[in-house]
Amino acid sequence: MRALIIDDERLARKELTKLLEEHPSIEIVGEAMNADEAEQMINELNPDLLFLDIQMPGMLGTTFLQG
Repeated sequence: MRALIIDDERLARKELTKLLEEHPSIEIVGEAMNADEAEQMINELNPDLLFLDIQMPGMLGTTFLQG
């Protein structure tokens, strides 16, 4: 399963990456710091799974999903 991590906090992305190492069936294909980056990466990478921060500067994760 191909996953994309979307979070504005570098340490949060790093911690999630570390936790996901225990799940070899999940391949992290990229990390995005904001909604604009995430949209581009989703279109390019076509991930199966998103780990999405709810509170990001500029746009809430829930708003991003609705767009």
